[in-house]
Amino acid sequence: MIRSNPKGLRNGSITPRASGLSYEADLSLKRLAPRLQAFWDAHDADEELRHEFGLRLADHWEELFALLFELYGTRYDFFFHLEQILLTAAAAWLDRPEPLRELDRHRINEPDWFTSEKIVGGALYVDLFSENLGKLTESIDYFKELGLTYLHLMPLFAVRPGDNDGGYAISNYRSVDPRLGTIEDLRNLASELRKAGIVLVLDFVFNHTSDDHEWAKHAQSGDPEYQNFYYIYPNRELPDQYERTLREIFPTVRRGNFTWHDGMQSWVWTTFNSFQWDLNYSNPAVFRAMLEEMFFISSTGIDILRLDAVAFVWKQMGTNCENLPQAHTLIQAFSRLARIATPSLLFKSEAIVHPDDVVKYVSPEECQISYNPTLMALLWESLATRETRLLCRSLSHRHKLPPHTAWVNYLRCHDDIGWTFDDADAAALGINAYDHRQFLNLFYTGQFKGSFARGVPFQENVQTGDMRIAGTLASLAGLEHAIEVGDEHEKEMSIRRMLLLQGISLSIGGIPLLYLGEEWGMLNDYDFVKDPAKAGDTRWVHRPKMQWEFLHELDDKIASGDGSIRTRIFRSQQKLIATRKSLPALAGQNMELVATGNVHLLSFIRIHESHRLIVIANFSDQPQSVDGNRLRTVGLGRFFQDALTDREFGTSADIVLEAYETLWLLRV
Repeated sequence: MIRSNPKGLRNGSITPRASGLSYEADLSLKRLAPRLQAFWDAHDADEELRHEFGLRLADHWEELFALLFELYGTRYDFFFHLEQILLTAAAAWLDRPEPLRELDRHRINEPDWFTSEKIVGGALYVDLFSENLGKLTESIDYFKELGLTYLHLMPLFAVRPGDNDGGYAISNYRSVDPRLGTIEDLRNLASELRKAGIVLVLDFVFNHTSDDHEWAKHAQSGDPEYQNFYYIYPNRELPDQYERTLREIFPTVRRGNFTWHDGMQSWVWTTFNSFQWDLNYSNPAVFRAMLEEMFFISSTGIDILRLDAVAFVWKQMGTNCENLPQAHTLIQAFSRLARIATPSLLFKSEAIVHPDDVVKYVSPEECQISYNPTLMALLWESLATRETRLLCRSLSHRHKLPPHTAWVNYLRCHDDIGWTFDDADAAALGINAYDHRQFLNLFYTGQFKGSFARGVPFQENVQTGDMRIAGTLASLAGLEHAIEVGDEHEKEMSIRRMLLLQGISLSIGGIPLLYLGEEWGMLNDYDFVKDPAKAGDTRWVHRPKMQWEFLHELDDKIASGDGSIRTRIFRSQQKLIATRKSLPALAGQNMELVATGNVHLLSFIRIHESHRLIVIANFSDQPQSVDGNRLRTVGLGRFFQDALTDREFGTSADIVLEAYETLWLLRV
């Protein structure tokens, strides 16, 4: 039963003040209360579980009702779906394993747990890192040694054979790819990670399914109920109308956003690939079906769901069908239901769109955390130009987030690098955005004179000049080139570049995320072309298989360092992580830029409660200085110690940073 009266209900009656949507919400819940009571009774639900659910339902019902009414209130079957959604949430709470319910209770009282300086993330493909989930469990000690407390596994559910977009063409959300293990293996891994203090993150691919998903198969067999799960048209009339305002995501792979299906003699909306069918969220049955999948995935022990392709989930004629208001409403409805049934579950937004649109997905009521693609792009931009002007301008007004949220800061991931900076920011600095992107493309593919980078083009469009970049962190930072030419100085510089970028990612505010392999300086893997399922997608160049034998190699010495290149990179990364976790100033999101008067430097101060830390980073390959008096005034001290090296600095003279050096300065 509902143990706490929802807003507007007094002893089961509607208050005189109730009117409008609030009245409808209260009335609907009053009518649904007996159905919920019957559900609890039929499942012999514990009174305490009923009570906890009822409290959260009372807190969130009115807002949830408003969101669902906005999306589906004009439907004749709205109340039916409303009832089913409520019972789906109740079942999710009732079926939730007790250790996860205990975690829910704890995190309700510690809502900002994910903003701690102790949270440091890593991402990987299971098969490329450890072959399967069972062996991955054996790597937990490795993650702890590195210092990770957050692990993101790339898509691991059952996928279509052949090309499956790196796991993003899902055939079954309730079955692990048999090559990787079973659902029970996933539950066991989640349990062991939880014991080790490591949160688990998975993708929720909710914009589309594979063309061989059960729903798609029913649609192909002619079932109209499931054909309404997708956008299927008998001719080109409506697709052509939509195409007038849509952009092509992968224009070099195929043209347009619709795919002809011979079996149905129809056109199917396929934004990304011909085998990925976009789901029709204007149908509440789709929302409810995906809600069930979301709760099932959460029940395996997942702490955070990365919402894939959030910008594309709602369609509307006459628009570009990206970042529409209903997309936010939809995600907020999912989030409200998570707060009711699985309250410790967080959402991570994956919106690789204009910076102004990225931040719109981030709020406690929508996605509590979000990838920070603009920071990633501008860190690489600063490394290429040796200047931080564009980076600083963007950070000055784009880094701040609402309270109780956080960025996920990353340098590389499974995807490409797109130059997602704001054209207006560039123009304000006298930079032509189009020309600058062309320069960056040339630089990071090694075609610009003097470039150290060895990236490869992804989705190059010679007609528009659009291109994105693929490559590992080490290859983009110059290590591949340095090893090829046998230049010891360049090896040193490449390592410094990597540690510079990592030092900023770990300190600027938010959750730092490594793509596993970065800690060893793994280079591009050009052998991906030998696999027909991967050969057409150059992003596989930066998804190399982990080669543990690197630990034992002795032939990659570097004259200016101790031991092998890879061992040095690993130990340096390990120390950065350990140092971050020891500095309370790095908790939270608060970051204030520090003006240095030097375009080659990035400096900011991190303040959390009574703790302060000044970060200074040199993006130049030459020594650069900063006025010590400036540090005295912003750091409120005369002497500082670098937390990374223990060196002490006075502020009576300029502080000099060597090429690509980063300082984390504490007042002493």
